[in-house]
Amino acid sequence: MQQLNHIPEHIAIIMDGNGRWAKAKGLPRTAGHVEGVTTVKRITEEAARMGVKYLTLYTFSTENWNRPQTEVEALMDLVITGLEEELFTKNNIRLRVIGEWDRLPENVRRSLGDCMEHTAGNTRMTLTIALSYSSRWELTRAVQDIVKEGIRPEQITEETVSRHLTTSFMPDPDLLIRTGGELRISNYLLWQCAYTEFYFTDEYWPDFTADSLHRAVEEYQKRQRRYGKTGDQITNEQ
Repeated sequence: MQQLNHIPEHIAIIMDGNGRWAKAKGLPRTAGHVEGVTTVKRITEEAARMGVKYLTLYTFSTENWNRPQTEVEALMDLVITGLEEELFTKNNIRLRVIGEWDRLPENVRRSLGDCMEHTAGNTRMTLTIALSYSSRWELTRAVQDIVKEGIRPEQITEETVSRHLTTSFMPDPDLLIRTGGELRISNYLLWQCAYTEFYFTDEYWPDFTADSLHRAVEEYQKRQRRYGKTGDQITNEQ
């Protein structure tokens, strides 16, 4: 049973397994990505209903540019056709995007930019799409920006780094979910996940349901987040 007063404020998800889901059914990989978009809509709506304030989805990594061109083009088309503005307006959700914006096709940038502009005032939940994103790229960019600003080494703190990351507008993830059975985080939010709770499932992303999300949150709620302290210290502070 979920504790309604202990819902993660920020959930990050690595949506893995679209291609393997399609292969298992004798379908082309693109069919898995199409089904994966349906899951995005389902999980986004459920997360908002549960009271999650930030949902961040690893949609397309910097390394994914190395995939076959036809698959990359299909994925880019899905970004435009799959993220319908109705999803955001109906559920009062704001869209944000993090990643190497300049590498995206112009029509994708235009579509995402329009959606972000139209949903900027929505307040129920922020859905962040990590698109053409990698954590090492993000950290490298942050260091470059710090140097450009002329900040002296002794002035640099953890807060300085966090402020220069593309995720500076939201808190670090409380819970990271990865579907598809892999046990790694694949260059995703490395700085931000320093104290994040991880949840791995064998379910492929197209099979991930609202009940699957509930199970992940229920597992999160069983854990004690200690941040380097002892369990007794945390208990006494509660």
